[in-house]
Amino acid sequence: MFHKVLIANRGEIACRVARTCRRLGVRTVAVYSEADAGALHREAADEAVAIGPPPVAQSYLDMDRVIGAARASGAEAVHPGYGLLSENAEFARRVAEAGLVFIGPPAEVLRRAGDKMEARRIAISAGVDPVPGATEPVPDLAAARALADSIGYPVVVKAVGGGGGIGMAVVRSADALERAHAASSDRGKSAFGDPRVYVEKYVPHGRHVEVQILCDQHGTRVALGERECSMQRRHQKIVEETPSPALERFGGADERRRALCDAALRLAAAVGYVNAGTCEFLLGDDGVPYFLEVNARLQVEHPVTEMVTGLDLVEQQLRIASGERLAPELSTLQPRGHAIEVRLYAENPAKSFFPSPGKIEALEWPREARVEAGVRAGDAVTPYYDPLIAKIVTAGADREEARARLATALAATRIAPLVTNLEFLRTLVDSAPFREGAYDTGTVEELVRAIPRA
Repeated sequence: MFHKVLIANRGEIACRVARTCRRLGVRTVAVYSEADAGALHREAADEAVAIGPPPVAQSYLDMDRVIGAARASGAEAVHPGYGLLSENAEFARRVAEAGLVFIGPPAEVLRRAGDKMEARRIAISAGVDPVPGATEPVPDLAAARALADSIGYPVVVKAVGGGGGIGMAVVRSADALERAHAASSDRGKSAFGDPRVYVEKYVPHGRHVEVQILCDQHGTRVALGERECSMQRRHQKIVEETPSPALERFGGADERRRALCDAALRLAAAVGYVNAGTCEFLLGDDGVPYFLEVNARLQVEHPVTEMVTGLDLVEQQLRIASGERLAPELSTLQPRGHAIEVRLYAENPAKSFFPSPGKIEALEWPREARVEAGVRAGDAVTPYYDPLIAKIVTAGADREEARARLATALAATRIAPLVTNLEFLRTLVDSAPFREGAYDTGTVEELVRAIPRA
């Protein structure tokens, strides 16, 4: 096991990684920008290194500063968390070249999994069907039109280097394709340095289901069950749960679960995956799963899997990265019960979930829930970073028990004076579609229409 790890991230995930490291006796080094000089994640670590001004490009995304901090602090390894540099193949390569261990997949795996076109080709070679669409980037608008005409509208235009809904545009008719093509290309170039786009069929009422995998350096791969992430706004998740209620609704849940896990493990083998990650699928209205992408990192929603398996996935990441083999019992581990997570954001649901930064003057967390937070009373949510405040997670023997506990936890949560999505989360968790497990990727949009406009 490592003696010292640098956490190349901020907020709740940096606090989360630091907590596991402390339990394992591993010292941690935080990095922080000027805007995060008093941040909770800085105090959660044993040491902290300043890496620049508030803009992420000049601090958390500056590879030279982050790697320099790791080397100067004597860290042996770098944990990237999620987002920021976590899936950046160049960063993983440079970490390794600096003589450090990257706690995640090797650079080549990140490159292959991160290229959406190559990932689709790998899926096909592994016998896993992707959503119908391109297997190469579309070179121009004419090619995009031809492909959209062949697979039929609605379609979705996606940035090849994208993720988290960034550079993604749904197109419902031919006359809207030109604008969407240009917007996705521009967004891909600005966010990922890659203007290439591709086109695939849009599944309007799909269910977003992902499989958690762990793969060690010795060829052992395990799947730890699925999570459902269909409650999304702007194609970004706000509620996640395990097991997926979609599998029950389509019938034959156990058989469908085995098929999804088997597909995920075939994908992992095909790409040479190492460490923790997820394989994401979209279930159509007939329950048929289509491959979406590989998320080559720890996911925001990993706590729900931890709640039903009893595992610490950050610990598993550290052990894998240090060369240990996965424990044999993981291959037969059976998740128990049900867990649900919601993401509390500083954002306004009545205004298209627009971020609402500001100072937190009062804050009270529920006692009967797991809370993963990166802030405390007196802190500020700044405009420089993602407005995630915390994740609130509950579990129960069955789905209704977990849901009822979550409703109670949200009722006990207090935060002021920020505008947040807290009240919307309360409404969502108590809504008929969620109670019945009958939601899909369009449900949040439907619930938002009922919000009174200011």
